[in-house]
Amino acid sequence: MQENKFFVHESSYVDDGVSIGEGTKIWHFSHISKGAEIGSGCNLGQNVFVGNDVMIGNKVKIQNNVSVYEGVELEDYVFCGPSMVFTNVRTPRCEFPRNTAADYKKTLVKRGASIGANATIVCGTTLGRNAFVGAGSTVTKDVPDYAVVYGNPAQIKGYMCACGDTIVPADADKLECKRCGVSVSIQKKHS
Repeated sequence: MQENKFFVHESSYVDDGVSIGEGTKIWHFSHISKGAEIGSGCNLGQNVFVGNDVMIGNKVKIQNNVSVYEGVELEDYVFCGPSMVFTNVRTPRCEFPRNTAADYKKTLVKRGASIGANATIVCGTTLGRNAFVGAGSTVTKDVPDYAVVYGNPAQIKGYMCACGDTIVPADADKLECKRCGVSVSIQKKHS
């Protein structure tokens, strides 16, 4: 019998047909649903739910009390703050349920994006590479690469480098960081 090269706390459930990468840690009271793929070096905090067929990249950090529903994909190095929320159905109803894979709107969180505590990401949106969503914000439309958004609904307030060291205003044309070497022209639309 092969020894697991990942850690799952004894209080958590991992369904059959799940793939978990080396060095990943899944903490207390979490549930990983069938068909989910979790990369290597990830850290899933207490009470994390991962839905059917969800794809999670490498080195992703998901803080406590986050549900990553079917239809959501997280690329490498994504950060999900405590109690942030993903939705997966645009018009949920109780009397007329919409809870099949065909009803789910895809949400993509690209490499290096960070989502603050208690933020809500409405389904059908894409968060660009290294985007930063402020705590408590509600994202209702796509967020460009490197954009810093916050508010309800979230609006672009500036742009931040990958390391988080340099922030430029929303009307800037270029982002250059001396610390990490990022040098990009600002694209006002999602790429």
